[in-house]
Amino acid sequence: MSYHGDVHVGGRPDVRELAHLIITKVAVGPMNNNAYLLRCRATDEQLLIDAAADAPVLLETVGERLATVVTTHRHPDHWGALAEVVAATGARTAAGRFDAEGIPVPTDLPLADGDTLRVGEVGLTARHLVGHTPGSIALVYDDPEGHPHVFTGDCLFPGGVGNTWKDPAAFASLLDDVTTKLFDVLPDESWVYPGHGKDTTLGAERPHLAEWRERGW
Repeated sequence: MSYHGDVHVGGRPDVRELAHLIITKVAVGPMNNNAYLLRCRATDEQLLIDAAADAPVLLETVGERLATVVTTHRHPDHWGALAEVVAATGARTAAGRFDAEGIPVPTDLPLADGDTLRVGEVGLTARHLVGHTPGSIALVYDDPEGHPHVFTGDCLFPGGVGNTWKDPAAFASLLDDVTTKLFDVLPDESWVYPGHGKDTTLGAERPHLAEWRERGW
């Protein structure tokens, strides 16, 4: 069965198999957060994006070994199970350097815009997107044998950018960063894996950028 990305709390994860990377998406917690487990095919090294909640579910998904846990931003629904997952696996932690102070588990790898984070032989590029929080990051995997894959946390969803709480400056910052660092440099085929809910593509969202800017959210 092909990957669809439509997962629900208590339901089965969905798995996408790429040439060099396997992506497992699972929904956890009362806010229906998405967590993503990335496994390098060549080395079996694994990286988890957002240990959001339901540590037993995440640990069952991970299995025996986990090298890194990345937290996309400081909001508690994205790190609720971080301490338990790290304690159980010994994984190192990574987060955007401007959000690290807001995450109660110490960050081993503070990430700046453009930094490369590796899972085995696969490289992920961190993109700093300001507005939802000061240090939110997206992770971009530019598949050499396919299209890019973008893990956006709460910065980009189907239908718009993340919540900026009616702050015009924060909204403009987030939309500007998403536009220049994602839409302007990545193709329409780029697959977007958000922090909650269903996936989308940049191509599906690109026609609506002007509409989002006009509506202000």
